[in-house]
Amino acid sequence: MASSTKRPRPRAAEATAQDRSRTAPEAVEPGAVESEAAGAEAVAEAAAQAVAVAVESVAVESEGVEPEAVPHVRVAVIGSGFGGLGAGVRLRRAGITDFVVLERADSVGGTWRDNSYPGCACDVPSHLYSFSFAPNPDWPRSFSGQPDIRAYLEKVADVFGLRPHLRFNTEVTEARWDVERTRWQITTTAGRWTADAVVAAAGPLADPQIPELPGLDSFPGKVFHSSRWDHDFPLAGKRVAMVGTGASAAQIVPAIQPQVGKLTVFQRTPAWVLPRRDRAITELEKRLHGRFPITAKARRGTLFALRELQVDAFVRRPGLLKLVQRLAERHLADGVADPALRAKLTPDYRIGCKRILLSNTYYPALAAANTEVVPAGLREVRGSTLVAADGSEHEVDAIVFGTGFHVTDMPMGSRVFGADGTSFAEKWKEGMEALRGSTVHGFPNFFFVIGPNTGLGNSSMILMIESQLNYLIDALTKLDEIGATAMQPTARAQRRWNLELQHRMDRTVWSTGGCRSWYLDKSGKNTVLWPGSTTSFRRATRKVDLTEYELILRSDDRAAPPAPSALSASSAPSASSARDESSATATGTEEVMA
Repeated sequence: MASSTKRPRPRAAEATAQDRSRTAPEAVEPGAVESEAAGAEAVAEAAAQAVAVAVESVAVESEGVEPEAVPHVRVAVIGSGFGGLGAGVRLRRAGITDFVVLERADSVGGTWRDNSYPGCACDVPSHLYSFSFAPNPDWPRSFSGQPDIRAYLEKVADVFGLRPHLRFNTEVTEARWDVERTRWQITTTAGRWTADAVVAAAGPLADPQIPELPGLDSFPGKVFHSSRWDHDFPLAGKRVAMVGTGASAAQIVPAIQPQVGKLTVFQRTPAWVLPRRDRAITELEKRLHGRFPITAKARRGTLFALRELQVDAFVRRPGLLKLVQRLAERHLADGVADPALRAKLTPDYRIGCKRILLSNTYYPALAAANTEVVPAGLREVRGSTLVAADGSEHEVDAIVFGTGFHVTDMPMGSRVFGADGTSFAEKWKEGMEALRGSTVHGFPNFFFVIGPNTGLGNSSMILMIESQLNYLIDALTKLDEIGATAMQPTARAQRRWNLELQHRMDRTVWSTGGCRSWYLDKSGKNTVLWPGSTTSFRRATRKVDLTEYELILRSDDRAAPPAPSALSASSAPSASSARDESSATATGTEEVMA
């Protein structure tokens, strides 16, 4: 594979010979002969490394401490869901093979590994909810279930050669930018790493959120979150409480209602629900897509276009959603005959303000004889009795929390520390923000996949992921072309981007629809969704604009770096001359969001 980037030289005493060989380029074909100059350079470099290792060993042994080999990589990717695997594929395609994917679990899949609850499926059509570079002609249904999506991700890991890069059972406990050595120091449950760049692809739906309720610790029955489903617990005949009525609950309730003795659903806020146009994909369709890939592309393109046409109603003209709301009201009337129950299930906010659910079976399950809908949240637990906010009491044997995830207060934020020692959690006390959803001032070479304000309310997140991967690869390529070690957005560029973004957010249905959703942080600011089309986001992240960034150049003499020098984007030095500088800054007029 031809390389489009230049790999930095390995640094002494940071990787064992085994580590270096694992991430080295492919071996030269038999019979190939290197030039004498290249051979001499390799010998000299090896000798220099040997001397450096010997010096460090002597220094460490003089202190009575065993030397510790810390492997170094060009890129460390956190997470192996769609974002992490996509990053791995794109890195390899760019000729960057010196990377690892750090995964806290024992297999790939991300949220599609963690969420295995009954009825779990995607609410985006299968042919759109997949990588453009890895089409799958064998999707079994138009809306595929969790097992099929997880199997797809396992296949991606195999087909694109990602297995050697995966490090399972390796949870990142701390990542800290080393200003002196201009790299990330990463601590995990399986050891330490250093990396030139970090890609955070853990995603926002990674850490479940369970409310702190009085008495919950003393509940004698079974308690678990929807994303940590206990498949060993028998539901048959049990009295089960479902706390929450979001997307997961809309799938869980119909799946378990026929099994349980009684199902009590605690509904703090009802959701708008539309019919789910799901069906099995025929064998003829599969053969057609497999033999003629252009037909699968056409199908994907049609699905994409239909969702792009919906964007304007969500982000500019929420009044256009009135027709959609009437369809949802008709769907409710068809599914629930009881007027009293129908009143409980009718939202008092405009459709689209909260996530729209898709289901043909949710309403019938709520209307079943063994289901009770409590129009209030759960307030307290007294033994096996659950007390709702309306004061009603309910005896149950098990509690299932469908209460979402830590999205606007991601736990990883307290583990990552930037150039001044500040964590993301401290940096984002007033709300998350990034430049183009990807990079943050004060955190050099830290790239988000599904970062702040990159979520969608109506289309496939894979489209957004691939756009951010374009941005990532362009950033790494530019760093090599310039000869720089790292980049971070200027504070001015980041602020201007977010001011414009929040200005656009003001007129969206998520801000004007009259609801309180998980898209909003504690101050009421929407730091989750993208207020535009996926096409506009693709344009905004197609290329890195160096006038929005400060660059840190590579230095071969870190003990006594020279004073920083100004670097303009139009007069960047060549890669060779840049290595002799210590640092530089590129600033200029920021581009307003497309």
